[in-house]
Amino acid sequence: MPTFIMLTRLNPDAVRSPKGLEQLERDAMKRVREQCPDVEWLSSYAVLGPYDYLDVFKANDIESAARVSTLLRTFGHAQTEIWTATEWDRFKEIVRTLPGPG
Repeated sequence: MPTFIMLTRLNPDAVRSPKGLEQLERDAMKRVREQCPDVEWLSSYAVLGPYDYLDVFKANDIESAARVSTLLRTFGHAQTEIWTATEWDRFKEIVRTLPGPG
């Protein structure tokens, strides 16, 4: 299954308190589990910078990843960005198969 990185930025009016933030996360993840049962959530991080969260998950395909992103955008008043990711060892295998300079 491909790995996806999702960056999320909450709109300022999405939550009003720390407890509201925890409830939003519980409700959002419940919806993802219900609507996207084949998605395997790997990890979540709070980050500093232009985004609030970075999530790592595996999904069968880009359509499944887009479904996760769309659910979170509509549910949590958030903007999301999805990237595909290749594990470093697999990337090195791919690079080794490339032809050298011509």
